[in-house]
Amino acid sequence: MFENNVVCKMLGIKYPIFQGGMAWIGTAELASAVSNAGGLGLIGAGHMPPDVLRAEIQKCKGWTDKPFGVNIMLMSPFVKEVMQVVVDEKVPVVTTGAGNPGEYVPALKEIGSKVIPVVASVALAKRLVRVGADAVIAEGTESGGHIGEITTMALLPQVVDAVDVPVIGAGGIGDSRGMAAAFALGAQAVQMGTRFVLSEECIAHENYKKMVLKAKDRSTVVTGRSLGHPARVLANKLTRKYEEMEAAQASAEELEKLGVGSLHRATHEGDVDNGSVMIGEISGMLNDIKPVQKIIDDIVGGLPEVITGVQNRCK
Repeated sequence: MFENNVVCKMLGIKYPIFQGGMAWIGTAELASAVSNAGGLGLIGAGHMPPDVLRAEIQKCKGWTDKPFGVNIMLMSPFVKEVMQVVVDEKVPVVTTGAGNPGEYVPALKEIGSKVIPVVASVALAKRLVRVGADAVIAEGTESGGHIGEITTMALLPQVVDAVDVPVIGAGGIGDSRGMAAAFALGAQAVQMGTRFVLSEECIAHENYKKMVLKAKDRSTVVTGRSLGHPARVLANKLTRKYEEMEAAQASAEELEKLGVGSLHRATHEGDVDNGSVMIGEISGMLNDIKPVQKIIDDIVGGLPEVITGVQNRCK
């Protein structure tokens, strides 16, 4: 299976499954586990200083001999230094978010890296293909963390129709059914973040994982719309305070201050009341924590049954 998949061939991976590049918890532990299991693991650079990222990359190289990547948030205050680290370390795959990576593409191509930006609109996908993207990740609003406004169901096929590079589907995908659906919409691969949060290798605090396990279908909310960078998180004391401040027309500075350090509080300190528990809408359908290898094996192994079921319902 997947011997002729264009993304697998391009990146040298066994399965067309990307792990989302999640800040603070997309570490070498998780990335190497996903790559060793046949997918593409991603270190989430987030706001990492360059020396911290270099250490994570070197750990990942020590734990896997398979391809892996780094996700770079272009809004990071360290973006130029982080890009230089990626070039120095010859990271094989770079995914990007929150901006246009165009100025960095020539240097990345020079070392043989594949550049795969995350996009939330057709217009952005077209623009980034023009500057040299090797593929794009079309991420719907169902995903956790920073999001766009269009659902995966609507966004993915429109991006597929608009560009001539492979498209990876993301947002709301966490099992064989989601992967099959993404492929039906034209994707050549899928990216999952939320499903990998509930893996044994993910370093997220036990409280974080427990809160995700308890989540229902309507447990997530979106904050930050008034600031222009909305994020999907689990509802808690922090989100209620945020909503109160937005309703009271608090300044952007006040709202930004409320969010500073909130993700780390949840992921590392375990304060899931006053921290930001970034997670996707599919959290309501996840009910177990298991090894990355088992997650990937179950999804890939379940595809034939899902596809057969579709064929039977179409008779």
